[in-house]
Amino acid sequence: MGASAVPIIVVTAFWFVVGAILPWFVPKGPNRGVTQTVLVMTACSCWLFWLCCYLMQMNPLIGPEMSNHTLLVMKQEWGSGWKA
Repeated sequence: MGASAVPIIVVTAFWFVVGAILPWFVPKGPNRGVTQTVLVMTACSCWLFWLCCYLMQMNPLIGPEMSNHTLLVMKQEWGSGWKA
């Protein structure tokens, strides 16, 4: 099970628009540079955070840990295997 390309392309395109296209349309004013910087920094940080979270699901470092008692109760209550 690997990462699908469609979500990565769609989300990357969205944040590319926010960070690379929208700053060109900020109206002139005393805070234009600040607004442009905020848009670029927001796009970069949000995209990177999303990418890390999305890719981390492909190979999680920490899995669920259950005690032996819990596993025995699950086996007793749910049965020992799959029924076809």
